[in-house]
Amino acid sequence: MNWSLDKKRPICPQICEKLCVLIASGEISAGDRLMSVRDVALNAGVTPNTVQKSFEQLEQQGVIYSKRGSGWYVSDNVAIAKETLDRLIHTKTVNYLNDMQSLGLDKKEIISIIKELRYE
Repeated sequence: MNWSLDKKRPICPQICEKLCVLIASGEISAGDRLMSVRDVALNAGVTPNTVQKSFEQLEQQGVIYSKRGSGWYVSDNVAIAKETLDRLIHTKTVNYLNDMQSLGLDKKEIISIIKELRYE
């Protein structure tokens, strides 16, 4: 699992996003056991407390659940992870479009750039 995290952004949301992407894509399925908090922390290069906080946030959202003494598991409600991923995609797209418009590009220019890059 690639845990390349952006040091300029808060880490907890990035861990949540990464797990939602893995669940929404089917790379991690409903009922699968997640890596331990300690293992995720080691792989991601963050503290176990940060991972624990991320897991707890995902649990509150219903994306994952914990079994005492056994670990963390993906819930049956994978749709929640997909909704989170859809919101993330929407937000990043809006941010990108706003950034491009602030650089003086119009809609046609932005579409042209996207079409060019789509095939690289």
